[in-house]
Amino acid sequence: MKQEKSSGSRSAEIVVVTGASAGIGRATVREFARHGAHIGLIARGRDGLEAAKREVEEAGGKAILIQCDVADPDAVEQAAERIEKELGPIDVWVNNAFAGIFSGLLDISPEEYRRVTDVTYLGQVWGTMAALRRMIPRDRGSIVLVGSALAYRGIPLQSAYCGAKHAIQGFQDSIRAELFHRKSNVHLTMVQLPGVNTPQFDWIRTHMPKQPKPTGAVYQPEVAAKAIHFAAHARRKQVIVGLPALEAIMGDKVASSLLDRYLGRTGFAGQQRKERVSPDRRDNLFEPVPGDHGAHGSFDGDAHRSSPQLWANMHRKEIGMATAGAVAAGAGWLLRRSRQRDGRS
Repeated sequence: MKQEKSSGSRSAEIVVVTGASAGIGRATVREFARHGAHIGLIARGRDGLEAAKREVEEAGGKAILIQCDVADPDAVEQAAERIEKELGPIDVWVNNAFAGIFSGLLDISPEEYRRVTDVTYLGQVWGTMAALRRMIPRDRGSIVLVGSALAYRGIPLQSAYCGAKHAIQGFQDSIRAELFHRKSNVHLTMVQLPGVNTPQFDWIRTHMPKQPKPTGAVYQPEVAAKAIHFAAHARRKQVIVGLPALEAIMGDKVASSLLDRYLGRTGFAGQQRKERVSPDRRDNLFEPVPGDHGAHGSFDGDAHRSSPQLWANMHRKEIGMATAGAVAAGAGWLLRRSRQRDGRS
């Protein structure tokens, strides 16, 4: 798919990003805008959407903002229709919006649990359906499901979020099989993320006594955004981001039962800061928190700005070719040395 800015007969890539107002979604908007895309911005918070729209326009692109709750399938369908009408046929759809809650299962109300599932899982389903309705007849397009290492390895206090991410993984398998059955050129990929430094930890609902924090190593949202942009164009089934995500996924394959016990000992304290939760703390589970919150959260001092693992993943073809070349050169050198020794003998 083309990534060039509008020029003559070439058209800019048309991209939709859900959860575009803050965090990973906001960083993803900036990444696609940097490559000249025109972008449909979907989120609930007006302030963040307006700021994201300005950033796209400052980068030379076009953007339209749509206040939309992705848990509402009709609203998502209407947003897709408006984006195609105003910007053109959608090339890439990024399903990024999510909701979460830090709490033990027995302290979560059914309404809270359902809300996390409706946004984090069904929001990606409704986005994918809206995109496929338009992409399949054209036989082109790319859909990115934003996943997590927690799609493979659940952790305590986040059962609703982990369950939703696990569901997305199964959903992807099913829809990819359907696309292959159709012999469709539409591509569906999933990006598995590590902990990311976003504002979510300052506004996510929590029933715990202390402020939430990500577990393990944390990465800046620009790392995630680069992976999402890459995944939209690489035609891989999934892209794993960061060594901690890879370790969690592989660790669960070989020692899942041991990880249950380990996380039972460490997972509660490991996801809480020292600061206690303020009585007037606002969360965004059912309503957006006003203001423009940007892409970064409270962990800039600890967050990694790059990922060697992601770089190697993105360049694995080149690395493979270089490795093969080095092996061939080494074999050639050994063969020449052997012939030289045989000649002297």
